[in-house]
Amino acid sequence: MIKKPGSQTELKKNVLEQSLCTGCGACVGLCPYQVFYADRTVQLFDCDLPEGKCWAFCPRTPADYDHIKKSLFNMDDLTPEIGAVKGYYFSRAFDPRLRVNVQHGGTVTALLELAMGEGMIDSAVVSSRNEEFEQHGLLVTDQNQLRGYSKSWFTVSPTVAAFNRIPDDRKKRAGVVATPCQATALAKMKTAEIPGYNGSDLPGLVIGLFCGWTLSMEKFYNLLGRYGLSITDLTGMDIPAGKNILELFTAGGLISVPMAEVDHCVRTACRYCMDSTAEFADLSVGAARFGKDCEEMRGWNQIIVRSDRGKHLFELAVAKHVLQIREAPPSALLELKNAAVEKKKKALKNIVEKSHSTKNLLYLKSDDPVVRKYLGVEKKRKGKL
Repeated sequence: MIKKPGSQTELKKNVLEQSLCTGCGACVGLCPYQVFYADRTVQLFDCDLPEGKCWAFCPRTPADYDHIKKSLFNMDDLTPEIGAVKGYYFSRAFDPRLRVNVQHGGTVTALLELAMGEGMIDSAVVSSRNEEFEQHGLLVTDQNQLRGYSKSWFTVSPTVAAFNRIPDDRKKRAGVVATPCQATALAKMKTAEIPGYNGSDLPGLVIGLFCGWTLSMEKFYNLLGRYGLSITDLTGMDIPAGKNILELFTAGGLISVPMAEVDHCVRTACRYCMDSTAEFADLSVGAARFGKDCEEMRGWNQIIVRSDRGKHLFELAVAKHVLQIREAPPSALLELKNAAVEKKKKALKNIVEKSHSTKNLLYLKSDDPVVRKYLGVEKKRKGKL
C-alpha cells in the first residue's frame, strides 16, 4: 500500500530524517508507536494508518498557517513581525515572594495561579525535569505547586505529550506553557479538519514563551564538561540582555559562556523556525529588554496579549493586583519586532539552502503572506550583493 502524505512514514521521511523535529511532543502519546527518548523523537514501529494526527499536529508539516492565525485571532490584530498583538506591556508578579527563584518577573507563574484560582482552568501543563535532568511535560492540578516549575533550562521538553495524555473531556480545562513550536502544534490541534475530530475548544489557555533556540542535550553536556561541570551542578540558566553570553548558575558561583560556544549546541531544527515569540499563544511572555541596567531588566517580563481569552486573563490580573504593569515605550516594541524579523529572515535563508528552492520551503507555503514578505526582503538583499 502506498502511504499518503500524512502518514507516519512521511513524518519520518520529511521531519525526523530531515532534522526538522523540534521535540515538542505533539506526535507522542497519540499512539504507542512514537516516544520521546534521550532528547529525540523515536518511532518504535511502523503505523498502518495512511493519515494520522501525528502528521496533522506536527509544527513542521505543511499547513495553511495564515488561515490558522485568522481562525484564532482577530484579523485587525495581526502583524507580520510577531503575529497578533492586542496589547504589549512590561510586567512582573505583584507578589515579591513569587519573584524569588523564578525566571525574570514571574509573570507566567502569576497568570497560571490566577487562571486556576479563578476556575478558568483546572490544571496546567508545565515543563519539569526527571531524575536524569531531562525535560518533560508535567500536569499540575494543585495551584500551590506551580512555583516549583518556574525556571527555564533552554533544553527541549516534549510538553505537548503530557497534554495528549489528558482525557479528552478535560483538555479544554487545561492550560499549557508552550514554546513557539509547541504553541504551533496546539494551534494545529485546535483547527485540524479531521473526520470525527473537534479541537475548537482545546486547550483552555496557552501561555507562550519567547524562544530563539533550544540546546541539544548531548552537545550541551559536552560543553559543560569543558567547563568542569555536569548538568547536576546547575541551579539556573539565563541570557542577560545586552550581553552575548549564557549564564550558568552553580553552587560554586556564576560561569559565563560566550554565545559563540553555545551556538554549536543549538538543535538543528531551531535554525528553520520563523517564530521567536510564540505567535499562536493567547499571551506570550519573555524577558524584558529595556533600559541600561541589566539587573533591573532581570526583574521584568515583556508580555504580548494576543487573543480575547488572553486579554480577559491579563485584565483580570491587573485588576486583582496579580501583575504589576509598566507601559512599554514604542521603541521596545519596535526592537522586539526587528529581532523577530531577523529570526524569520535567517530561518528562511536556512530553509532555502536546505531545499535548494524558493518554492519548496519544507513545512512552509511559498504563498504565505509572511513568508512572501520576508523571502522577498531576502531576495532583494541578495540582489544588492
